[in-house]
Amino acid sequence: MDFKYVNMDAYKRKEHFEYFSSLAYPYVGVTVNVDITELLSKIKEKRLPFFLTVCYCVGRAANAVPEFRQRIQDGQIVEYDHCRTSHTVALDDGTYCYCNLESDMGFADYIPYAVREQEKAKEEATIHEEDNLDMIFISTLPWLSYTSLVQPVPMPADSNPRITWGKYFQQEGKTFLPLSVLCHHALADGLHIARFYEQLDKEISTVAEM
Repeated sequence: MDFKYVNMDAYKRKEHFEYFSSLAYPYVGVTVNVDITELLSKIKEKRLPFFLTVCYCVGRAANAVPEFRQRIQDGQIVEYDHCRTSHTVALDDGTYCYCNLESDMGFADYIPYAVREQEKAKEEATIHEEDNLDMIFISTLPWLSYTSLVQPVPMPADSNPRITWGKYFQQEGKTFLPLSVLCHHALADGLHIARFYEQLDKEISTVAEM
């Protein structure tokens, strides 16, 4: 994947980067109930795969925010032109494997492509990935409508965003999806996470209106 190095001398968050990079747990995260009322209607009408439809919207929203495409490599920041999503796929034995997807395509092309890639991932049935710096880690808890989430993270800390959603629920005539974001605070602040959610609303509306 193509990337560029960020000029640290001109980087306006350099002091923030240095501070948060020094922390034992340098992450910032929130959970937001995302309105998917119209999207769910479209999914049911067109019999679309729910997870992959949401994954498409999430992948495109994340890629629209530069800070979600940035990673820490050897003490420097690199920014990818585009990041893949890496999501969990349930296996018959109750475990799961990983499936990596591109999202820089039209929705009509994405769904059949994603279905094929998931089947390939199930055949390989592995969670081992050699090069994942460009990935956005995706997971789901479809059994729970939760209000907060604690994510497992490695030591030393990595800088890949983690995005997870739970079971959707009804409230006051609308349908909401609890969706959590965890980012490395050396790269992203609350402002950037808010921009992701704003972009996600736009991506959801675009697919719902197709």
